Amino acid sequence: MTYQTETITGGFSFGDRIAALRTALTARRANHKIYTTTLRELQDLTDRDLADLGMSRSMIKSVALEAAYGK
Repeated sequence: MTYQTETITGGFSFGDRIAALRTALTARRANHKIYTTTLRELQDLTDRDLADLGMSRSMIKSVALEAAYGK
Protein backbone atom coordinates (compact mmCIF):
# COMPACT_ATOMS: atom_id res chain seq x y z
CA MET A 1 0.00 0.00 0.00
CA THR A 2 1.37 3.41 -0.96
CA TYR A 3 0.52 6.87 0.25
CA GLN A 4 0.81 10.02 -1.73
CA THR A 5 1.27 13.43 -0.18
CA GLU A 6 0.63 16.49 -2.27
CA THR A 7 1.59 19.99 -1.22
CA ILE A 8 -0.42 22.77 -2.79
CA THR A 9 1.19 26.19 -2.82
CA GLY A 10 -1.71 28.08 -4.29
CA GLY A 11 -0.43 27.77 -7.84
CA PHE A 12 2.74 29.77 -7.21
CA SER A 13 6.15 28.26 -7.51
CA PHE A 14 9.01 29.35 -5.31
CA GLY A 15 10.39 31.45 -8.16
CA ASP A 16 7.03 33.18 -8.58
CA ARG A 17 6.91 34.03 -4.89
CA ILE A 18 10.44 35.46 -5.00
CA ALA A 19 9.51 37.54 -8.05
CA ALA A 20 6.38 38.82 -6.30
CA LEU A 21 8.43 39.72 -3.23
CA ARG A 22 10.95 41.59 -5.37
CA THR A 23 8.14 43.47 -7.12
CA ALA A 24 6.54 44.40 -3.80
CA LEU A 25 9.85 45.64 -2.39
CA THR A 26 10.52 47.70 -5.51
CA ALA A 27 7.09 49.30 -5.30
CA ARG A 28 7.53 50.01 -1.60
CA ARG A 29 10.91 51.64 -2.22
CA ALA A 30 9.44 53.78 -5.02
CA ASN A 31 6.54 54.92 -2.81
CA HIS A 32 8.93 55.78 0.02
CA LYS A 33 11.06 57.83 -2.37
CA ILE A 34 7.98 59.77 -3.47
CA TYR A 35 7.11 60.38 0.19
CA THR A 36 10.56 61.62 1.18
CA THR A 37 10.95 63.79 -1.93
CA THR A 38 7.53 65.39 -1.45
CA LEU A 39 8.16 65.91 2.26
CA ARG A 40 11.54 67.53 1.64
CA GLU A 41 10.23 69.82 -1.10
CA LEU A 42 7.28 71.01 0.97
CA GLN A 43 9.45 71.58 4.04
CA ASP A 44 11.77 73.76 1.97
CA LEU A 45 8.93 76.13 1.05
CA THR A 46 8.36 79.32 2.99
CA ASP A 47 5.20 79.87 5.01
CA ARG A 48 4.01 82.31 2.35
CA ASP A 49 4.52 79.74 -0.43
CA LEU A 50 2.59 77.16 1.59
CA ALA A 51 -0.21 79.67 2.17
CA ASP A 52 -0.37 80.27 -1.60
CA LEU A 53 -0.93 76.53 -1.98
CA GLY A 54 -3.62 76.60 0.70
CA MET A 55 -1.52 74.62 3.16
CA SER A 56 -0.03 75.05 6.59
CA ARG A 57 3.10 73.42 7.97
CA SER A 58 0.99 71.00 10.00
CA MET A 59 -0.40 69.53 6.76
CA ILE A 60 2.95 68.66 5.17
CA LYS A 61 3.20 65.06 6.43
CA SER A 62 -0.37 64.20 5.51
CA VAL A 63 0.04 65.67 2.01
CA ALA A 64 3.26 63.70 1.49
CA LEU A 65 1.58 60.49 2.70
CA GLU A 66 -1.33 61.06 0.35
CA ALA A 67 1.01 61.73 -2.57
CA ALA A 68 2.96 58.52 -1.99
CA TYR A 69 0.43 56.05 -0.63
CA GLY A 70 -2.95 57.57 -1.43
CA LYS A 71 -3.92 57.70 2.24
